[in-house]
Amino acid sequence: MDTLTHIFRGLFGLTAFVGLAVLLSENRRAINWRVVTIGLGLQFVFAGLVIYAPPVRYAVEAVGAFFVKLLAFTGEGTKFVFGSLVDAEKHGMVFGLSILPSIIFFSAFTSALYYLGILQKIVYAFAWVMTKAMRLSGPETLSASANVFLGQTEAPLLIKPYLATLTRSEMLAVMVGGMATVAGAVLIAYISFLGGTDPAQQVIFATHLITKSVISAPAALIIAKILVPQTEKVASDLAVSKDRVGANFLDAICLGTTDGIKLAVNVGGMLIVFTAGVALVNYVLSGWIGDPLGLNTWVASVTNGAFKSFSLEFILGMLFAPVAWLMGISNDALLQSGSLLGTRTVLNEFVAFLQLADLKNAGAYNDPRNLMIMTYALCGFANIVSIGIQIGGISAIAPGQRENLAKLGVKALIGGSIACFMAAAIAGILVPV
Repeated sequence: MDTLTHIFRGLFGLTAFVGLAVLLSENRRAINWRVVTIGLGLQFVFAGLVIYAPPVRYAVEAVGAFFVKLLAFTGEGTKFVFGSLVDAEKHGMVFGLSILPSIIFFSAFTSALYYLGILQKIVYAFAWVMTKAMRLSGPETLSASANVFLGQTEAPLLIKPYLATLTRSEMLAVMVGGMATVAGAVLIAYISFLGGTDPAQQVIFATHLITKSVISAPAALIIAKILVPQTEKVASDLAVSKDRVGANFLDAICLGTTDGIKLAVNVGGMLIVFTAGVALVNYVLSGWIGDPLGLNTWVASVTNGAFKSFSLEFILGMLFAPVAWLMGISNDALLQSGSLLGTRTVLNEFVAFLQLADLKNAGAYNDPRNLMIMTYALCGFANIVSIGIQIGGISAIAPGQRENLAKLGVKALIGGSIACFMAAAIAGILVPV
């Protein structure tokens, strides 16, 4: 496709995603189209500055290079503990020893920044811009901004004093913000997935992932305000919670390390279970259904070998292929891309990123544009499991909101998914062919 076709496809997709949110809105007449328009404008401005303004691009690339350096620092610590077991030349990449430790280190690093108050200042600056532009409440904007760096249960801690009194619309904004982004601790793992051991490639994907996290903040607010429009008066003050993690700097690092260990074990455990579960489902679909009915041969034929048999990946690919098309994915990669989107939604983004990395390494998904669009689309916690995580995590610090959280869970999943799709479509429009 030429540049003009890419732009029209992306704009059509963007319109379709916003239209879907409007279709699902609780109160279409109350939608504030000024917020929607300005939010879309912010996404284009943020992404455009990174792509076309050299000073901004260099700054984001510098942040990406710093993330890559953190990966190297993690490697030193891992090598000290596990020795030659982490030597990729001898044993290949051992996921549990090469990837999961980066989650632990970055969690500790983030905790230290939080204790020093540095992270809060960065979040405040970003939230200030969005609050002034979109004229939304301080708490929901702060939470959405914090999601650029923090996970879906950590970001709400920055607005802890406000959580108990948030309206349904504000609470949905908090939830969608969590679904539309990923925590920095796992983002650093995705950099190593897609960039491999090449520092230059790692910086490229780090830049894309960081950009995606930034533009997802206004996207999440847009979709939340369409799905559940704000009709009540809200707090406009922009004050970050003064709570600190840990009694002192060292305690903050220790607590961050402990949280990182829990997250790494959780990620490792989920990958074992979900990967085994997918294999079980595929065994049934392929062996018990696909083989007797001849579906395996049919699937291999109609997909030109992209899928070898009737499988969960094929089913998800068929379901989500239209979404992939709307985002700007080329026609020859729609089924593979749809499968990755379905995997992210039904299982989680970690499994989807691993599958994307496997396809890339096998030479089956090497179109740079498709790869970039999918990097944006998959970078979010919008999956079924996250509904439970948000209900449990946020209600632990705001028990009175548990009923709202439970009722808004599915809307948050839909909203987070649409926000990710919008970010991918915008990237597809702006990134040169």
